[in-house]
Amino acid sequence: MIFTAGEKDKRRLAPKREEKGAEFEQRLIDLRRVARVTAGGRRFNFRATLVVGDRNGRVGIGTGKGADTTMAIDKAVRIAKKNLIKVPITGNSSLPCDSIGKYGAAKVLLRPAPAGKGLTAGSSARVILELAGVKNATTKILSCTKNKINNAKATMEAIKKLKI
Repeated sequence: MIFTAGEKDKRRLAPKREEKGAEFEQRLIDLRRVARVTAGGRRFNFRATLVVGDRNGRVGIGTGKGADTTMAIDKAVRIAKKNLIKVPITGNSSLPCDSIGKYGAAKVLLRPAPAGKGLTAGSSARVILELAGVKNATTKILSCTKNKINNAKATMEAIKKLKI
């Protein structure tokens, strides 16, 4: 390609698009204080689990530990951005087909819904589907576990099984 001098200047002076940290929304699923027992007593750390998504088909989950909550949350955000997956979304902002995900003792069923039905989901499955951009779906947690982290990871496993 041959550019004139004016076009080169325009290209060079054009503002560069940089990835902003604000392109992803984040929502905290779980924040816990964990203890490690040592000879001198207990040492406390914090564990944060959160979901990041762009409401446009990408979502990820991350767990981070740190000496205080802000360190744990920052680490969880970095891990979640590394674990982003693409969610196939149909034209009516729903899922393409049924899917069952299992992680540990958690088992989650994802099911598409017609337009206008809304998102019928609870707990961490709702957070994940909202941040993924799914507006019409039904979920059911089939297991007896109330562990939010395992339910979230089971939801992510179910999303990975979806095909367009």
